[in-house]
Amino acid sequence: MKKTIFEEMGGTYIRNGDYLIPCITLPEEEQRFIGVWGQRHLRYLKAHRRGVYLNLLTSGRLNDYLVDIEEQAQERFERIVEQMKQAQGITEQLKAENQMEWVARMNNIQACAREIVDRESIYQKV
Repeated sequence: MKKTIFEEMGGTYIRNGDYLIPCITLPEEEQRFIGVWGQRHLRYLKAHRRGVYLNLLTSGRLNDYLVDIEEQAQERFERIVEQMKQAQGITEQLKAENQMEWVARMNNIQACAREIVDRESIYQKV
């Protein structure tokens, strides 16, 4: 009996009634921690870039890709927060003198930085 291309490449089939169904397995991929930025990007890919998501998943590169996004987004977030702190004159002295104002201003900066990173890295990258 002639082998199919799938069988020639090392694939196998299982019989389900009258049908032969290819046994497809995903390549092994090292599991690394994916934080909040990577998880957000994963949700974005699944919802809006399904083809890219499936391509990364079936090629075994999804986890590494999301870890890279996580690292880049976290670095960008921290850099933006520091730049905004300097631009607005938020110092440790302010923190010591008026904690409530410091917390309010830092929360505002972090919210702005999250929006920037989301827009630049999480919901546009691919």
